[in-house]
Amino acid sequence: MASKMDIQLTTDVLVLGGGPAGAWAAWRAASKGARVVLADKGFLGSSGATAPGGTTLLVIPPVAKLREDAVQSRLKAGGYLSENAWIHRVLDEVETYLEKVGEWGYPFPKDDNGNPLRTHLHGPEYMKLMRRAVRQAGVRILDQSPALELLHDANGVGGARGVNRLTGQEWEVRSNAVVLATGGCAFLSNGLGCNVLTGEGLLMAAETGAELSGMEFSRQYAPSAAFGSVTRGRMLAWSTLYDQEGRVIGRGDRAFGSLQQHLLKGPVYASINLADTEEKRRFLRHAHPIFFMPLERAGIDPFRDKFPLTLRYEGTMRGTGGLRLTGNDCRTSVPGLYAAGDAASREKVTGAISGGGAYNASWAICSGNWAGEGAAEYALSQAGDACKRNLTPAGRYGLVQHSDADRLMDVPQIISAIQREVFPLSINFFRSEPVIRASLDRLHGLVPFLHDSVTDDHRHRVRAREAAGMVATARWMYSAALARKESRGLHAFAEYPQLDPRQTHRLLVSGVDRIHIRAEKVPHASELTPEEGMVL
Repeated sequence: MASKMDIQLTTDVLVLGGGPAGAWAAWRAASKGARVVLADKGFLGSSGATAPGGTTLLVIPPVAKLREDAVQSRLKAGGYLSENAWIHRVLDEVETYLEKVGEWGYPFPKDDNGNPLRTHLHGPEYMKLMRRAVRQAGVRILDQSPALELLHDANGVGGARGVNRLTGQEWEVRSNAVVLATGGCAFLSNGLGCNVLTGEGLLMAAETGAELSGMEFSRQYAPSAAFGSVTRGRMLAWSTLYDQEGRVIGRGDRAFGSLQQHLLKGPVYASINLADTEEKRRFLRHAHPIFFMPLERAGIDPFRDKFPLTLRYEGTMRGTGGLRLTGNDCRTSVPGLYAAGDAASREKVTGAISGGGAYNASWAICSGNWAGEGAAEYALSQAGDACKRNLTPAGRYGLVQHSDADRLMDVPQIISAIQREVFPLSINFFRSEPVIRASLDRLHGLVPFLHDSVTDDHRHRVRAREAAGMVATARWMYSAALARKESRGLHAFAEYPQLDPRQTHRLLVSGVDRIHIRAEKVPHASELTPEEGMVL
């Protein structure tokens, strides 16, 4: 990257990412008295997976038995990799933050007694409020400004460098703490709002020595119309699925369970014809209006007509893996670096399964607040400003600029090669050990190309860094998958179809050139009997 910076700032906390987790982190850090800069790859308030749609929330009444039942259910469903205390924290605190959203003006509907129903957030309205709250808190926002690499020294992380992807302006922000809220990695699979989620945040952290966890739990796909990008699998609960001959192959809640197998054989079509009354149709249109837009624009009546389905890969965005958290304040294994939302591993709350809208949305809110407060306290406790530190850029992959380089980094070819390894159901969903091993070998073969030269064009540099992030993420996923010789949650191996209670541990991965894996004990694992560990 060029040494000349068009924008140079010094602050206490730098937040990277402008989805719900990043917005909450910036707001909380500023509320704690820290100077805060937020840099988003898109426009804070409209980019990311939440903004264009909406999300359900995990809200359980504060009744001891209800809460404990929910915790135990999640612990069991998640393969015993979550932790009771972390699930309780989310249940206890998300309501407080939702009350704050209501105070900011969000129009929550009310029940017959006038009590607000905080079970769903409409994405555009929610994120518009979050942008306003962040600005009113005094946060400086750098829109359309993806970070390309972190700054660090012997004491840990101290800021980041990036570029405005519209103007090409270089920026550098020095800070005593950084919150990574850059989301997960969906590998440019064209899910709605997800093409900004390409894994370079995880790569930036790994380049400073951070560990990741739960990367094997990434076998997550979501259905959408084949010609659209809206992934709302809940609609299949009212759908009938057909093969290309018009034969019924699935109905209702069980339809999605067979979709992957049928798509291996040929095209699959859906019709939401189980919503057989006008009242049901109105309910569905109101609950997920964005789902129906591409269908109606194509002249399709989804309640009567059939439309083709596909599965879009959601990777670690709806999977579980991300940066390993080492404290209640969402700190990572690198001093000064915090993580929130999908950039952080959710294993402590969701275990080995996806959080779905409810757990993921509530996690984004809570982890954003915890990381923002932790980062602010850390930054304000340091002796001086980050401008006095001898910081150097940590980026090494997809950033090389040689005037005399023989090869220019072929970004489209690299991205296509990655997608050929992670998109196919026959590789990533129906996992088998020899197939994953062969795919991982091909992914390893892409690493040398990340050292090819990039041009001065800022668009090429941004896309090159995205390609590097996707290569790294895919390799971490499959390396962890090969190390977990069992089936648990979102990871299933044909050769190891059963859960193995002896593997009730987390797998931590680190490194880029050479990937290292080690196990981390789950606090309660020693309390489980083999029988308890096997019941899923």
